[in-house]
Amino acid sequence: MRYLVTGAAGFIGAAVSEALLARGDSVLGIDNLNDYYAVSLKEARRNRVAARFPDGFVFRQIDFADHLAMGEALAGEQFDRIIHLGAQPGVRYSLENPRAYIEANVSGHLNMLELARERQVQHMVYASSSSVYGGAEKVPFSVDDRVDHPLSLYAATKKADELMSETYAHLYRIPLTGLRFFTVYGPWGRPDMMVWLFTQKILAGDPIPVFNSGEVWRDFTYIDDIVAGVLASVDHVPADDGTVKAGGSTKPHAIYNIGNHACEKLTDVIEVLEEACGKKAVLDLLPMQPGDVPRTFADIDAIRADLGYAPTTSVDVGIPRFVDWYRDYHGM
Repeated sequence: MRYLVTGAAGFIGAAVSEALLARGDSVLGIDNLNDYYAVSLKEARRNRVAARFPDGFVFRQIDFADHLAMGEALAGEQFDRIIHLGAQPGVRYSLENPRAYIEANVSGHLNMLELARERQVQHMVYASSSSVYGGAEKVPFSVDDRVDHPLSLYAATKKADELMSETYAHLYRIPLTGLRFFTVYGPWGRPDMMVWLFTQKILAGDPIPVFNSGEVWRDFTYIDDIVAGVLASVDHVPADDGTVKAGGSTKPHAIYNIGNHACEKLTDVIEVLEEACGKKAVLDLLPMQPGDVPRTFADIDAIRADLGYAPTTSVDVGIPRFVDWYRDYHGM
């Protein structure tokens, strides 16, 4: 089977592409290679996948937010299913550059839905986010909870993606699955994410910003567990049978949380990082950031029941793996 994977040079996209290829599928990967963070890291991920699977992996530098350019670039290309992981990420950056989120996450998502409709693909899996839960006090967060009060534009765009997908599943009966990712980390991760930033600063002896004076909890999910969930999701096509799917839709549209089902206090995770780095952190205690949330915690009952998803990697295991990779990547 051939998959179109967007964001194929991104953290999750490259890992998913590699896993698909390893099981014998082929991948058409697209990414615009923008400079939100170091392009060299994106190129290194892409090159790693291409080197391992030169026959099964095709890469095109395409901006899916530009529907005309994407249409021209994909003319003649065949694919059976879509895994749409490309997006403009980051809660804090959405305060600085809001239009980038509308272009990539709203217009871009519409373009992917239109592509799925035009090509009549078997299934499209797309990335949502735990950010849609906003400042919800009920934990763990369930896909059956209402998510009407986003605290950032990034979260609002991801909720918009889910709503547009529901509409397309209704109008055109396109099988769709949305995945709400919870704080993904691991080797080949993103430099704007907490685990990378804190590792970098601890090793350099720089203070690390600890928001809400450390009263922050996150459901940290290791990349291998995320990949397992994505593959299980794309292999399970929501049926157009009128039954209620995860997330509440009666259309061929399911929504799942992909998390570790563990709510870790930030200060405890910092201690794991200190142990892995072999160095104490210098803490810079700060108030809560605008748009940020104090707690995330995934209820994974739906994805466990439907797809057999079972995360296996705790932060005690995953964070040392990341630190080892970080040292190796930077030649430390």
